Amino acid sequence: MCRNITMLRGLEPPATADEIRAAALQYVRKVGSLSSITAVNREAVDRAVDAIAVATELLLAELPERKVPPPVLPPMRRRPAAPGS
Repeated sequence: MCRNITMLRGLEPPATADEIRAAALQYVRKVGSLSSITAVNREAVDRAVDAIAVATELLLAELPERKVPPPVLPPMRRRPAAPGS
């Protein structure tokens, strides 16, 4: 399960829909104490992720620009480690 929710404000280029959805999923899994998504909880998780992704897009659109980028790149922007490292 995630430890930290990915910071998306101030990215250049701006956060993509996929990055926003991934962060929403991180949040839902953390708040819901879910280590995995199962058939039993899939529908509730999907609804929550959709709602949080919409709220996140609105929030990012309404906040002022950051003067400094986030200290850590979102996972989807990190380069995979070279084999053997």
